[in-house]
Formats: sequence, structure tokens, C-alpha cells
Amino acid sequence: MIKIAVDAMGGDFAPKEQIAGVYQALKVHDDIEITLFGEEAVMRPYLKEDHPRLKLIETEGVIPMGEKDPIGAIRSNRKSSMAMALKSVKEKTHDAVVSSGATQALIAGAHIIIGRMQGIKRTAIAPVLPTVVKGSPFILIDSGGNIEIKAEFMVQQAYFATVYAREVLGVKDPQVGLINIGTEEGKGRTLDIEAAEALKAHPAISFYGNVEPKDVLNPPTTILLSDGFTANIMMKTIEGSARGFATILKEELSQGFLGKLGLILSIKNLKAFKKRLSPEEIGGAMIYGLDGVLVKAQGSSNANGFYNAIRQARKIVDQDVLGKVRTIIEASTDEKA
Repeated sequence: MIKIAVDAMGGDFAPKEQIAGVYQALKVHDDIEITLFGEEAVMRPYLKEDHPRLKLIETEGVIPMGEKDPIGAIRSNRKSSMAMALKSVKEKTHDAVVSSGATQALIAGAHIIIGRMQGIKRTAIAPVLPTVVKGSPFILIDSGGNIEIKAEFMVQQAYFATVYAREVLGVKDPQVGLINIGTEEGKGRTLDIEAAEALKAHPAISFYGNVEPKDVLNPPTTILLSDGFTANIMMKTIEGSARGFATILKEELSQGFLGKLGLILSIKNLKAFKKRLSPEEIGGAMIYGLDGVLVKAQGSSNANGFYNAIRQARKIVDQDVLGKVRTIIEASTDEKA
């Protein structure tokens, strides 16, 4: 049985959407047990039924979404839902934790409480995103974990993503593309130039080269890499564009009799279009580099989005992602020694 800890109090719509997503996960997957970490008095109105595979652990306090001192918040709120959920993974009482709480607080808490995997210098948020055309998804790294970072750490993240893509997504030769303002060599900031040179020189990474933002919805590579600031903006632009395009299409098709008729006939297609670019279908992002499984769901997750984050955490544990990555990284370290 896979045991998943859920930070029920973190997120814009917590705990309502989190709990609804949990019930959905329990209904779909019969091999998981879920523990809700939160304040029972606040959660109780949304607990529609008792479930043999659902447990509650009482916590005290919530780390707010706009927390400006994430490290201080974690250290001074060790009984908060986020901190206690993370601690349960550190103590191995749960196999994974899912939270849609404040990103920087979650990253800080993960470092302080769970700790990094041996040999990893920086963690990273790495969602698996759908492409516009039907086909294999791609990994976006880092989508918000490190606003400022060194090129050498970006290379390590690319290596982690390469292992993940090969071992979990089944991509035989995953390539890494560096998000940049142009495809030519030497483009971008000093960070981008240094990262490109280091990626190109790394023997275990297949570096494609620079990839322009206009190609990110149909990328030529399995992995797209950038710093946390750039990649996070790109991810949120994709989300907003998907919603905006759907709204424009609906408005245009609502004009006149023939337009309304076309809208009725194309409702199924519009829903499919929206679903293919919906962040809720992504669910969450694995935090690379930790000594435990952590999936960061979006702060604005609805029930379906949070369910998908739980689904992803379950799959990561079931496929022993960390074990595979750890084995390969240790083997690589031994070879260098």
C-alpha cells in the first residue's frame, strides 16, 4: 500500500479542493492510503464520508501563501500542516507528500526537514507538461524553485531530468534544450552562455542547444531548462494563454445564429482543446533532488488538479523513481572516483 501525506491547509482554496481531490484519488486508486494533515475543525465540513484508507492528523497553524520569510516560517511553525506532512516523509511513515502550499516555504521546508539526496546541490521544480500536438510530454525545469542559480547547478538538474525522462518516461535518448531568446550560440545572459557551454561539455547529457519560447508548446526536446524565474513565467504564460484562447473561441463562436450553431456543434472539441492545455491536467510538479518524494500542486488547484498531483505522487512511488535516479547517480559518482 502506498502511503501519501497531504498538506490539506496549503493552497488558495484549501482545504475544500484538496479534500475533494483526495476522495477522487481514493475512489480511483485502491492501492493508496492518504493522511490529511490539517486542522480538523476547518476540514470537517468537507469530510463527506469516513473512508477506511483516509486518516487525519491534527496540526496547528498554516503557512500563508504570501509568506515573505519561508525559512523562518518553517522553523517557527513546526506543527503546521506543511511542516508535519514533510516530517512524515522524512520519518518514512509516508512514501510521498503532496502540497499546494506556498512554493518557497515548501521548498525551504523540504530542504530543512527532508533534506537533499546525496550528491545533489540544488533542488528544482519540474512539471511534466503536455505538448500542443499529440505525442510525448516534456519536462520543464526549473519552474520556480531557484530564482537565482549558477550554471553548474542547472547542469546537475538537467542530468536529473535526463535520468527521469529515460527511466520513467521511457525516452531512449532524451535531449535537453535551453530556453533562450535565440537559437544561435552565444545568445542570452551570462548565465545562459555559461549553462550552454557546460551542458554541451557534459558527457551524460544530450544537449540540443537553445530553444526559443515560441517553440515551447511543441518543443524539439524532451527537457526544457532555465532558471526558476524564467521557466515559471513561461509556465504561467502557457496557463493564461490556454484560458484566453478558449475564451476567445467561445466568444467568437457565440456571434450570430451560425456562430451559435457552430458553438453547439463544437463544444466537445472546445473542451478537448481546453483540457490539452489545462494546468489541472498536469496536476503537479515533482521536486527534483530531495531524499523523499514531494509533489508540488499548483496553489490554485481545484479538486481535479489536486487529484492529478496525488496520482503523480503515486506513480513516482510505484515506479521507484528516486531509487532509479539514486542508483544511476551513485554509479556515476563511483566512475568519476
